[in-house]
Amino acid sequence: MSEGNNGQPRKSKVTIARKIHLKSLMLVNASKQLEKEKSERDNEKNRMLNECVPQFNTSSLSVQELQKICKQFHQKIDNVDAERYDAEVKVSKNAKEIESLNQKILDLKGKFKRPTLRRVRVSADEMLGALAETTCKTSLDLRSNLKSVRKEEEKEPVEVHDWRKNVEAKSGMKGRKKIFDTGAAPQ
Repeated sequence: MSEGNNGQPRKSKVTIARKIHLKSLMLVNASKQLEKEKSERDNEKNRMLNECVPQFNTSSLSVQELQKICKQFHQKIDNVDAERYDAEVKVSKNAKEIESLNQKILDLKGKFKRPTLRRVRVSADEMLGALAETTCKTSLDLRSNLKSVRKEEEKEPVEVHDWRKNVEAKSGMKGRKKIFDTGAAPQ
């Protein structure tokens, strides 16, 4: 509550009984509106059914005419099912596209969903012990993984051969190198 000029809380001008009465009037009004909306929906539904589904008398029709009408209804049902399936596929495709675009937006903004973390109760001594163990292990592991370097005495220089000298002997190309060198097309 807000305070008045003299530091005391201001009293509400509306009494509790008046508030309860107003709430009950609002609930009565809302229930009347809900009933009105329900009746409007029912009327609209009946009107659409009368427009879309024609009334006809089946007692005076022959078997062939009834079969023809059934086939027409089956065709309409198939068309409606195909449209419904297409709509569902479009909706799912759009939902996937929206999700991927939202993910791209999050990636571009640099805001990532953070996983929920569980609280773990660890005493200070256990935390220090775990920290000390990990630091010791890593330092020992690093030292053991280092390669030993020893200076070797001057070695004899290694002979470097020209690889092009022995191409024909080692390649097994049987004269194809000459065709390649001359630029002639193989036959």
